[in-house]
Amino acid sequence: MACEAWSIEERRGVISPETVERIKALMEEASVYEDDIEESFILGGGPGGQKTNKTSNVVRLVHEPSGLMVRCGETRSRETNRWIARRTLAEMILEREQGRKTAARQAAEKIRRQKRRRSRRQKQRMLEDKHARSEKKALRRRVDESPQ
Repeated sequence: MACEAWSIEERRGVISPETVERIKALMEEASVYEDDIEESFILGGGPGGQKTNKTSNVVRLVHEPSGLMVRCGETRSRETNRWIARRTLAEMILEREQGRKTAARQAAEKIRRQKRRRSRRQKQRMLEDKHARSEKKALRRRVDESPQ
């Protein structure tokens, strides 16, 4: 999946026909059909000013067979939000059925692993490696040729 390409297009608020086709293919792979989706529009909120607060640009999709509900108000455009919500719904269903992890979930897990505290043994081993490396670097220093 090329989520990076999707996010660049979404930031502009425009979804290209190619992206729409990719989302439709993802929906087909996840066995999500338009007849199974109940779509409603809700008043938006948050950043975006009057345009978001006074218009119904937030999309809420309910997938009746699985019972999943997706709410999307990422952009000011209702049409863009509709396709983002469909993509999110299809990814959630695939993740649930196949155990496939989305790019966003993988990134979140990676950050969580990076922030996790190291065990005492890991910390000790890391410090030993650093000490060994510093000794190796100390041996590379230039030798002072003139005795004093």
